[in-house]
Amino acid sequence: MSASPTSERRTWIIVLWLTGLALALWIVAHARYITDLSAFLPAKPTPMQRLLVDQLRDGPASRLILIALEGGDSIARANIAKAVAQGLRGDSRFLSVDNGDAHSAERDRNYLFQHRYVLSSSVTEQRFSAPGLKAAIEETILNLASSSGVLLKSMVPRDPTGEMLNILDQLSGAQGPRTQNGVWVSAGGARTLMVAQTAASGSDTDAQERDLDAIRSVFGAAASAATSSPAVRLRMSGPGVFAVAARAKIKHAAMRLSILSGILVTAVLLLVYRSMRVLTLGLLPVATGALVGVAAVALGFGSVHGITLGFGITLIGESVDYSIYFFIQSRRRGADCESKSWQRRLWPTIRLGMLTSVCGFASMLPSGFPGLAQLGLYSIGGLLAAAWVTRFVLPVLLPREFAIRDLAPLGMRMGRLRDYIRGCGSIAMTGSACAIAAIALSVLYRHHDTLWNRELSALSPVPLADQHYDATLRSDLGAANVLDIVVVGGPDLETVLRGAERAQTALQPLIDATIIGAFDSPARYLPSLAAQQARRDALPHTAVLRDNLKIALADLDLKADQLSPFIEDVEAAHRAPLVTAKDLQGTSLAQGFGALILQQPGHFSALLPLHAVSGPNPDIDIARVSAALAAANLADTQVLDMKRQTDALYADYLHQAIGLSLGGFGLIVLLLGFALRSTRRVARVLAPLMLAVLTVAAGLTMFGQQLTLLHLVGMLLIVAVGSNYALFFDEEETRPPDATSPLTLASLGIANISTVMGFGFLSFSQVPVLEALGTTVAPGAFLALVFCAMTGSRAHSRPT
Repeated sequence: MSASPTSERRTWIIVLWLTGLALALWIVAHARYITDLSAFLPAKPTPMQRLLVDQLRDGPASRLILIALEGGDSIARANIAKAVAQGLRGDSRFLSVDNGDAHSAERDRNYLFQHRYVLSSSVTEQRFSAPGLKAAIEETILNLASSSGVLLKSMVPRDPTGEMLNILDQLSGAQGPRTQNGVWVSAGGARTLMVAQTAASGSDTDAQERDLDAIRSVFGAAASAATSSPAVRLRMSGPGVFAVAARAKIKHAAMRLSILSGILVTAVLLLVYRSMRVLTLGLLPVATGALVGVAAVALGFGSVHGITLGFGITLIGESVDYSIYFFIQSRRRGADCESKSWQRRLWPTIRLGMLTSVCGFASMLPSGFPGLAQLGLYSIGGLLAAAWVTRFVLPVLLPREFAIRDLAPLGMRMGRLRDYIRGCGSIAMTGSACAIAAIALSVLYRHHDTLWNRELSALSPVPLADQHYDATLRSDLGAANVLDIVVVGGPDLETVLRGAERAQTALQPLIDATIIGAFDSPARYLPSLAAQQARRDALPHTAVLRDNLKIALADLDLKADQLSPFIEDVEAAHRAPLVTAKDLQGTSLAQGFGALILQQPGHFSALLPLHAVSGPNPDIDIARVSAALAAANLADTQVLDMKRQTDALYADYLHQAIGLSLGGFGLIVLLLGFALRSTRRVARVLAPLMLAVLTVAAGLTMFGQQLTLLHLVGMLLIVAVGSNYALFFDEEETRPPDATSPLTLASLGIANISTVMGFGFLSFSQVPVLEALGTTVAPGAFLALVFCAMTGSRAHSRPT
């Protein structure tokens, strides 16, 4: 291509570029952006994997906010806790707020009392026989002297068998936390405790953030009113709290470090270009690449995941190097051979480096995990677009007065340093490289069992202190171990409710054996229609009930006519329709029931979260639970160990990524073999890149860092960025030095400085995913340049 395109060709290039930008902008503006966990779900998930992600996204675990009030005195904390609970219960954003106080819920009591004979699990034919009635009424009379006697006394004429109390006992579930001053407190009494369940799912981070702000606002008002104890502090924990804090932390770190690194990189480039216009032109390939990358993902996948946007710019960071190579090689518009030389001699090398990077990222495309495949497509589209803009658009837009400082002196100094290193002898350099590789391989082999971290928590931005505090609050609250859930599946709601009832029967002995502390079940809120029908059939008709009552009351201080309302209610229960999920609407019980039922297309799941036994070791013996369910021959019932399942899913994700990366390396070898037509040259290009990757991996391992998926992505970036360095040095080996050699070295040095600074700041982010990229790419890119200089076969004389 001519260095000075004709006017017509210039026009067509600009029109084509602007048309492509407009189309990409339109696609980006109309794309669907998602932030849920679907990117981490395989394209063809197993039912358990689908259930796992649905549970993490919408299940009861994702909606809980654990609230603790600390400081001040216990009475002040109790008063504030009651005020906070009252304020939040009137907020539709919260399904339930529990703190142990005796708040009244009239509609809940009306629902339970009206349907008590089909809701109570104690309703049997034996219970309503004459001996059964006598025993039940005697127990009720004894309970009149207890703390619940006031409530019970008014209900005796209509509920002498105490079914209402039985239902309340059913719904109480596990042992609750300790109560003091009418509210829940921790074991030592230092904290006042509350639990709020949000209407929004845990995956809706925006809604979770609004819910947390609402809690802080209500607490602030309650604490201000309690002027006697201003020292009370609010602390919250739970999945939503962690998600909001993590997003804020990542956003803050990314913005802060991006600004700092951007300022430094801009300062370096401005020092080199000495023109704001040229600096702006240099960013066009990056901006174009970002837009085209997002548009490619939107077209290829139908949606763009947040992780793609989060790391996409980083993954196409290589594209900024293209403009650096171009501007430094074309330091004066129209200068003899300079811009022509870049296009004629150096562009093929840059193009091969770009295609090498594309091969590396293409290995992600076959991944069964959409998140990894999206990153691959984003990077490929971004690199191709950035390279095209650099090759065709920048020469057209380059101003006629374009001139940057001559960096040949810098390149000459770099050349002398390179020649000095190589002057030590090829045998010494080769020996040094082999020694470094041997040490790195030795370190990696010694730690091969623990080299990769296969736990999803490795990527968690939540500090360990916060994780420990969350565990402490859950222990104090006696909350269900949301990591262990019994799941009952079925095609419809009735089927899963029946299965949940059978699972309850199998799990109850485990409570007696202290294998589990307790469990929750949706069948406690809404029994299956079969169970309701059986209980209704167990109720005697009026004549039989009167006879049984007459016998039962013979020796008791109650008269049959006093229990006429009871007889009328039993008869009404025979005629009343069975209870359905629709009848729960308008009560807080609907919230608890809905949290334990997951509806998927054509499939229902009943969730029975397990409560751990109180004590120093809260872990649940999953094997014993699974054995109990298996012994009961329960079909479509299994235990979901969420930690094990999430770790297994991430391990599969990581294992597949490693395999695909090796496949990508094979593609790179084939591409270089086809382009260079020399085994020796291919080895010369790949050796410094592999040496840099091995050295970085060994260095991280020596400092106690286990490798994660993001470290693997960082290693791909080392190869992507370093391939340009290696190919430039290889190209120099095949020709005698000339006046452009110092410019080539200078452009490599400036590009390397930009890359190291850009990624180096990520190392200080204190966010695991960003740290992983920073600590991998920054040293890796620098070492790739150093090793490229070391592994050359000869030194060059200084060009004239």
